[in-house]
Amino acid sequence: MGAWVLHVDMDQFIAAVEVLRRPELAGLPVIVGGRGDPTERAVVSTASYEARAFGIGSGMPLKIAARKAPPDAVFLPVDHEAYEQASHEVMTALRALPGVVLETIGWDECFLGVETDDPEAVARQAQDAVLDATGLHCSVGIGDNKIRAKIATEFGKPRGMFRLTRENWFDVMGAKPTRDLWGVGPKVQKRLAEHGITTVQELADSDEGLVVAEFGPKMGVWYHGLGSGNGPDVVDDTPWVARSHSRETTFQHNLTTPDEVADAVRELAGQAFDDCAAEGRPVIRVHLKVRYAPFETKTFGRRLPAPTVDRDDVLNAAVALAETLDAQREVRLLGVRAEMPMPEEGDPIERTPVRGRI
Repeated sequence: MGAWVLHVDMDQFIAAVEVLRRPELAGLPVIVGGRGDPTERAVVSTASYEARAFGIGSGMPLKIAARKAPPDAVFLPVDHEAYEQASHEVMTALRALPGVVLETIGWDECFLGVETDDPEAVARQAQDAVLDATGLHCSVGIGDNKIRAKIATEFGKPRGMFRLTRENWFDVMGAKPTRDLWGVGPKVQKRLAEHGITTVQELADSDEGLVVAEFGPKMGVWYHGLGSGNGPDVVDDTPWVARSHSRETTFQHNLTTPDEVADAVRELAGQAFDDCAAEGRPVIRVHLKVRYAPFETKTFGRRLPAPTVDRDDVLNAAVALAETLDAQREVRLLGVRAEMPMPEEGDPIERTPVRGRI
Protein backbone atom coordinates (compact mmCIF):
# COMPACT_ATOMS: atom_id res chain seq x y z
CA MET A 1 0.00 0.00 0.00
CA GLY A 2 1.11 3.54 -0.71
CA ALA A 3 1.26 6.50 1.66
CA TRP A 4 -1.02 9.36 0.61
CA VAL A 5 -1.87 12.83 1.80
CA LEU A 6 -5.45 14.06 1.38
CA HIS A 7 -6.35 17.72 1.74
CA VAL A 8 -9.97 18.20 2.78
CA ASP A 9 -11.34 21.69 2.17
CA MET A 10 -14.90 22.68 2.97
CA ASP A 11 -16.77 24.28 0.07
CA GLN A 12 -17.73 27.94 0.75
CA PHE A 13 -17.66 26.96 4.42
CA ILE A 14 -19.03 30.02 6.21
CA ALA A 15 -21.67 30.70 3.55
CA ALA A 16 -22.59 27.01 3.53
CA VAL A 17 -23.13 27.01 7.30
CA GLU A 18 -25.44 30.00 6.94
CA VAL A 19 -27.41 28.37 4.12
CA LEU A 20 -27.68 25.16 6.10
CA ARG A 21 -29.51 26.92 8.90
CA ARG A 22 -31.45 29.15 6.52
CA PRO A 23 -32.46 26.81 3.67
CA GLU A 24 -34.41 29.60 1.97
CA LEU A 25 -31.05 31.18 1.04
CA ALA A 26 -30.01 28.25 -1.14
CA GLY A 27 -29.15 29.44 -4.64
CA LEU A 28 -28.96 33.11 -3.62
CA PRO A 29 -25.81 35.26 -3.53
CA VAL A 30 -24.87 35.14 0.17
CA ILE A 31 -22.22 37.49 1.54
CA VAL A 32 -21.00 37.18 5.13
CA GLY A 33 -18.99 39.93 6.77
CA GLY A 34 -18.89 42.34 9.69
CA ARG A 35 -22.30 42.93 11.19
CA GLY A 36 -24.01 42.15 7.91
CA ASP A 37 -24.58 45.82 7.10
CA PRO A 38 -23.06 46.74 3.73
CA THR A 39 -23.23 50.43 4.60
CA GLU A 40 -20.71 49.92 7.39
CA ARG A 41 -16.96 49.56 7.16
CA ALA A 42 -16.16 45.85 7.17
CA VAL A 43 -14.87 43.22 4.77
CA VAL A 44 -16.31 40.07 3.25
CA SER A 45 -15.43 36.97 5.29
CA THR A 46 -16.76 34.66 2.61
CA ALA A 47 -19.14 34.70 -0.32
CA SER A 48 -21.24 31.91 -1.75
CA TYR A 49 -20.44 30.65 -5.23
CA GLU A 50 -23.46 32.57 -6.51
CA ALA A 51 -21.98 35.78 -5.09
CA ARG A 52 -18.51 34.99 -6.42
CA ALA A 53 -19.96 34.93 -9.91
CA PHE A 54 -20.38 38.71 -9.54
CA GLY A 55 -16.73 39.22 -8.59
CA ILE A 56 -17.29 39.27 -4.83
CA GLY A 57 -14.61 37.64 -2.72
CA SER A 58 -13.06 37.39 0.73
CA GLY A 59 -11.33 40.52 1.97
CA MET A 60 -13.35 42.86 -0.24
CA PRO A 61 -14.91 45.85 1.54
CA LEU A 62 -18.62 45.28 2.07
CA LYS A 63 -19.44 48.58 0.40
CA ILE A 64 -17.74 47.44 -2.80
CA ALA A 65 -19.44 44.05 -2.54
CA ALA A 66 -22.79 45.82 -2.27
CA ARG A 67 -22.11 47.69 -5.51
CA LYS A 68 -21.27 44.46 -7.29
CA ALA A 69 -24.08 42.39 -5.80
CA PRO A 70 -27.38 41.76 -7.57
CA PRO A 71 -30.67 42.89 -5.99
CA ASP A 72 -31.39 39.48 -4.47
CA ALA A 73 -28.07 39.28 -2.62
CA VAL A 74 -28.23 38.59 1.12
CA PHE A 75 -25.74 40.13 3.57
CA LEU A 76 -25.28 38.35 6.90
CA PRO A 77 -23.22 39.06 10.05
CA VAL A 78 -20.31 36.88 11.09
CA ASP A 79 -21.23 34.24 13.68
CA HIS A 80 -17.98 32.84 15.06
CA GLU A 81 -19.63 30.38 17.44
CA ALA A 82 -21.68 28.74 14.68
CA TYR A 83 -18.61 28.25 12.49
CA GLU A 84 -16.54 26.86 15.35
CA GLN A 85 -19.27 24.36 16.17
CA ALA A 86 -19.57 23.29 12.52
CA SER A 87 -15.78 22.98 12.28
CA HIS A 88 -15.72 20.77 15.38
CA GLU A 89 -18.35 18.49 13.88
CA VAL A 90 -16.46 18.24 10.58
CA MET A 91 -13.15 17.35 12.24
CA THR A 92 -14.81 14.87 14.58
CA ALA A 93 -16.38 13.05 11.62
CA LEU A 94 -13.07 12.92 9.74
CA ARG A 95 -11.08 11.85 12.78
CA ALA A 96 -13.39 8.86 13.15
CA LEU A 97 -12.42 7.48 9.74
CA PRO A 98 -10.47 4.22 10.12
CA GLY A 99 -6.74 4.33 9.54
CA VAL A 100 -6.34 8.09 9.05
CA VAL A 101 -4.16 10.66 10.78
CA LEU A 102 -5.72 14.13 10.85
CA GLU A 103 -3.84 17.43 10.95
CA THR A 104 -6.06 20.47 11.33
CA ILE A 105 -4.82 23.61 9.55
CA GLY A 106 -7.86 25.86 9.88
CA TRP A 107 -11.55 26.09 10.57
CA ASP A 108 -12.45 24.59 7.23
CA GLU A 109 -9.50 22.47 6.10
CA CYS A 110 -7.23 19.68 7.20
CA PHE A 111 -4.78 17.07 5.97
CA LEU A 112 -5.44 13.35 6.23
CA GLY A 113 -2.57 10.87 6.17
CA VAL A 114 -3.48 7.37 5.04
CA GLU A 115 -1.91 4.21 3.68
CA THR A 116 -4.05 2.74 0.92
CA ASP A 117 -4.06 1.47 -2.64
CA ASP A 118 -7.19 3.50 -3.41
CA PRO A 119 -6.93 7.09 -2.14
CA GLU A 120 -10.01 8.10 -4.14
CA ALA A 121 -12.07 5.64 -2.11
CA VAL A 122 -10.81 7.24 1.11
CA ALA A 123 -11.62 10.67 -0.32
CA ARG A 124 -15.20 9.56 -1.01
CA GLN A 125 -15.46 8.18 2.52
CA ALA A 126 -14.32 11.53 3.87
CA GLN A 127 -16.86 13.43 1.80
CA ASP A 128 -19.65 11.07 2.82
CA ALA A 129 -18.69 11.26 6.50
CA VAL A 130 -18.73 15.07 6.50
CA LEU A 131 -22.01 15.23 4.60
CA ASP A 132 -23.71 12.69 6.88
CA ALA A 133 -22.51 14.42 10.05
CA THR A 134 -23.08 18.03 9.08
CA GLY A 135 -24.99 18.35 5.81
CA LEU A 136 -21.97 20.23 4.38
CA HIS A 137 -19.94 19.44 1.28
CA CYS A 138 -16.17 19.35 0.86
CA SER A 139 -13.56 18.87 -1.84
CA VAL A 140 -10.53 16.62 -1.54
CA GLY A 141 -7.08 16.99 -3.03
CA ILE A 142 -5.03 13.80 -3.26
CA GLY A 143 -1.25 14.01 -3.35
CA ASP A 144 2.02 12.34 -2.48
CA ASN A 145 2.85 15.31 -0.24
CA LYS A 146 1.08 18.23 1.40
CA ILE A 147 1.93 20.77 -1.31
CA ARG A 148 0.49 18.71 -4.13
CA ALA A 149 -2.55 17.68 -2.09
CA LYS A 150 -3.32 21.27 -1.16
CA ILE A 151 -3.02 22.52 -4.73
CA ALA A 152 -4.99 19.55 -6.06
CA THR A 153 -8.04 20.60 -4.07
CA GLU A 154 -8.56 23.66 -6.27
CA PHE A 155 -8.97 21.38 -9.29
CA GLY A 156 -11.60 19.33 -7.45
CA LYS A 157 -13.86 22.17 -6.32
CA PRO A 158 -16.71 22.08 -5.71
CA ARG A 159 -17.68 18.73 -4.18
CA GLY A 160 -15.09 16.80 -6.16
CA MET A 161 -11.59 15.37 -5.91
CA PHE A 162 -8.37 15.51 -7.89
CA ARG A 163 -5.07 13.65 -7.75
CA LEU A 164 -1.80 15.55 -8.21
CA THR A 165 1.51 13.70 -7.86
CA ARG A 166 5.09 13.82 -9.07
CA GLU A 167 3.97 11.95 -12.20
CA ASN A 168 1.47 14.55 -13.45
CA TRP A 169 2.82 17.67 -11.71
CA PHE A 170 4.27 19.42 -14.75
CA ASP A 171 1.44 18.34 -17.05
CA VAL A 172 -1.02 20.03 -14.71
CA MET A 173 1.04 22.86 -13.23
CA GLY A 174 3.96 23.54 -15.56
CA ALA A 175 2.32 26.35 -17.53
CA LYS A 176 0.55 27.86 -14.52
CA PRO A 177 1.76 31.20 -13.10
CA THR A 178 3.88 30.98 -9.95
CA ARG A 179 1.05 32.71 -8.09
CA ASP A 180 -0.88 29.44 -8.29
CA LEU A 181 1.62 27.78 -5.95
CA TRP A 182 0.64 27.47 -2.31
CA GLY A 183 2.63 30.05 -0.39
CA VAL A 184 3.50 32.32 -3.32
CA GLY A 185 1.78 35.68 -2.95
CA PRO A 186 1.80 38.68 -5.28
CA LYS A 187 5.02 40.12 -3.81
CA VAL A 188 6.96 36.88 -4.26
CA GLN A 189 5.47 36.46 -7.73
CA LYS A 190 6.70 39.93 -8.65
CA ARG A 191 10.20 39.30 -7.34
CA LEU A 192 10.41 36.03 -9.27
CA ALA A 193 9.19 37.76 -12.42
CA GLU A 194 12.02 40.28 -12.12
CA HIS A 195 14.33 37.32 -12.77
CA GLY A 196 12.28 36.12 -15.74
CA ILE A 197 10.52 33.42 -13.72
CA THR A 198 6.79 33.60 -14.40
CA THR A 199 5.60 30.00 -14.62
CA VAL A 200 5.89 26.94 -12.41
CA GLN A 201 8.04 25.19 -15.02
CA GLU A 202 10.38 28.17 -15.21
CA LEU A 203 10.74 28.15 -11.44
CA ALA A 204 11.58 24.45 -11.45
CA ASP A 205 14.15 24.95 -14.23
CA SER A 206 15.71 28.04 -12.65
CA ASP A 207 19.08 28.17 -10.94
CA GLU A 208 18.52 27.48 -7.25
CA GLY A 209 21.39 29.80 -6.38
CA LEU A 210 19.61 32.69 -8.06
CA VAL A 211 16.45 32.08 -6.02
CA VAL A 212 18.48 31.70 -2.83
CA ALA A 213 20.25 34.99 -3.55
CA GLU A 214 16.85 36.69 -3.85
CA PHE A 215 15.06 35.13 -0.88
CA GLY A 216 17.76 33.81 1.44
CA PRO A 217 19.07 30.33 2.26
CA LYS A 218 15.87 29.01 3.83
CA MET A 219 13.04 30.54 1.79
CA GLY A 220 15.07 30.49 -1.42
CA VAL A 221 15.43 26.71 -1.26
CA TRP A 222 11.75 26.42 -0.32
CA TYR A 223 10.47 28.56 -3.20
CA HIS A 224 12.72 26.81 -5.70
CA GLY A 225 11.44 23.43 -4.54
CA LEU A 226 7.84 24.58 -4.96
CA GLY A 227 8.46 24.69 -8.71
CA SER A 228 8.71 20.90 -8.64
CA GLY A 229 5.93 20.51 -6.10
CA ASN A 230 8.34 19.48 -3.36
CA GLY A 231 7.15 19.64 0.21
CA PRO A 232 6.59 17.71 3.45
CA ASP A 233 4.74 14.42 3.25
CA VAL A 234 4.20 13.66 6.94
CA VAL A 235 0.80 14.43 8.42
CA ASP A 236 1.18 15.46 12.06
CA ASP A 237 -1.80 15.04 14.37
CA THR A 238 -0.23 17.13 17.14
CA PRO A 239 -2.82 19.78 18.07
CA TRP A 240 -2.18 23.14 16.47
CA VAL A 241 -0.49 25.82 18.58
CA ALA A 242 -1.14 29.48 17.89
CA ARG A 243 1.95 31.58 17.20
CA SER A 244 0.13 34.79 18.07
CA HIS A 245 -3.18 36.37 18.97
CA SER A 246 -4.45 39.47 17.27
CA ARG A 247 -7.33 41.90 17.52
CA GLU A 248 -8.28 44.53 14.99
CA THR A 249 -11.17 46.82 14.25
CA THR A 250 -12.37 48.97 11.42
CA PHE A 251 -13.75 52.26 12.65
CA GLN A 252 -17.04 53.53 11.29
CA HIS A 253 -15.55 57.04 11.48
CA ASN A 254 -11.87 57.73 10.95
CA LEU A 255 -9.67 58.45 13.96
CA THR A 256 -8.22 61.91 13.55
CA THR A 257 -6.04 62.56 16.61
CA PRO A 258 -3.05 60.79 18.19
CA ASP A 259 -4.98 60.45 21.45
CA GLU A 260 -7.81 58.60 19.71
CA VAL A 261 -5.29 56.28 18.06
CA ALA A 262 -3.43 55.63 21.32
CA ASP A 263 -6.64 54.81 23.19
CA ALA A 264 -7.75 52.39 20.48
CA VAL A 265 -4.33 50.72 20.31
CA ARG A 266 -4.25 50.34 24.09
CA GLU A 267 -7.63 48.60 24.08
CA LEU A 268 -6.71 46.25 21.24
CA ALA A 269 -3.34 45.43 22.80
CA GLY A 270 -5.07 44.60 26.07
CA GLN A 271 -7.42 42.19 24.31
CA ALA A 272 -4.57 40.50 22.44
CA PHE A 273 -2.55 40.20 25.66
CA ASP A 274 -5.51 38.67 27.48
CA ASP A 275 -5.80 36.00 24.77
CA CYS A 276 -2.13 35.10 25.28
CA ALA A 277 -2.46 35.16 29.06
CA ALA A 278 -5.41 32.77 28.86
CA GLU A 279 -2.99 30.21 27.43
CA GLY A 280 -0.40 30.95 30.11
CA ARG A 281 2.15 32.03 27.50
CA PRO A 282 4.45 35.07 27.40
CA VAL A 283 4.61 37.67 24.64
CA ILE A 284 7.87 38.22 22.77
CA ARG A 285 6.92 40.65 20.03
CA VAL A 286 4.18 43.20 19.33
CA HIS A 287 2.94 44.13 15.85
CA LEU A 288 0.79 47.11 14.88
CA LYS A 289 -1.33 47.25 11.75
CA VAL A 290 -2.72 50.55 10.50
CA ARG A 291 -4.93 51.37 7.56
CA TYR A 292 -4.83 55.02 6.69
CA ALA A 293 -7.69 56.64 4.83
CA PRO A 294 -8.62 55.97 2.16
CA PHE A 295 -7.07 52.45 2.03
CA GLU A 296 -3.29 52.26 2.55
CA THR A 297 -2.19 49.55 4.97
CA LYS A 298 1.12 49.32 6.83
CA THR A 299 2.44 46.97 9.51
CA PHE A 300 5.14 47.59 12.12
CA GLY A 301 6.73 45.28 14.68
CA ARG A 302 8.85 45.54 17.79
CA ARG A 303 10.58 42.74 19.68
CA LEU A 304 10.32 43.08 23.44
CA PRO A 305 13.52 43.14 25.52
CA ALA A 306 12.53 39.79 27.05
CA PRO A 307 9.50 37.46 27.04
CA THR A 308 6.90 39.02 29.31
CA VAL A 309 3.67 38.19 31.09
CA ASP A 310 3.25 41.79 32.21
CA ARG A 311 0.22 43.43 30.62
CA ASP A 312 1.72 46.92 30.81
CA ASP A 313 4.82 45.80 28.88
CA VAL A 314 2.67 44.80 25.93
CA LEU A 315 0.40 47.86 26.08
CA ASN A 316 3.36 50.22 26.32
CA ALA A 317 5.09 48.58 23.36
CA ALA A 318 1.94 48.85 21.25
CA VAL A 319 1.42 52.51 22.17
CA ALA A 320 5.07 53.23 21.38
CA LEU A 321 4.51 51.81 17.91
CA ALA A 322 1.42 53.97 17.56
CA GLU A 323 3.51 57.04 18.29
CA THR A 324 5.49 56.37 15.10
CA LEU A 325 2.38 56.71 12.90
CA ASP A 326 1.78 59.72 10.70
CA ALA A 327 -0.24 62.04 12.93
CA GLN A 328 -1.42 64.03 9.92
CA ARG A 329 -3.27 61.10 8.38
CA GLU A 330 -6.69 59.78 9.36
CA VAL A 331 -6.91 56.16 10.47
CA ARG A 332 -9.72 53.81 9.44
CA LEU A 333 -8.39 50.51 10.85
CA LEU A 334 -6.05 49.41 13.63
CA GLY A 335 -4.86 45.98 14.66
CA VAL A 336 -2.50 44.68 17.33
CA ARG A 337 -0.87 41.26 17.23
CA ALA A 338 0.92 39.74 20.22
CA GLU A 339 3.43 37.09 19.19
CA MET A 340 4.35 34.22 21.51
CA PRO A 341 7.33 31.82 21.51
CA MET A 342 6.70 28.45 19.96
CA PRO A 343 7.42 25.37 22.08
CA GLU A 344 10.81 24.75 20.47
CA GLU A 345 11.80 28.36 21.13
CA GLY A 346 11.36 28.33 24.89
CA ASP A 347 9.97 26.34 27.77
CA PRO A 348 7.60 23.52 26.90
CA ILE A 349 3.97 24.55 26.96
CA GLU A 350 0.73 22.69 26.85
CA ARG A 351 -0.57 22.23 23.34
CA THR A 352 -3.87 23.99 22.75
CA PRO A 353 -6.72 23.06 20.40
CA VAL A 354 -7.00 24.75 17.03
CA ARG A 355 -9.14 27.87 16.95
CA GLY A 356 -10.99 29.05 13.89
CA ARG A 357 -10.01 32.16 12.00
CA ILE A 358 -11.69 34.18 9.29
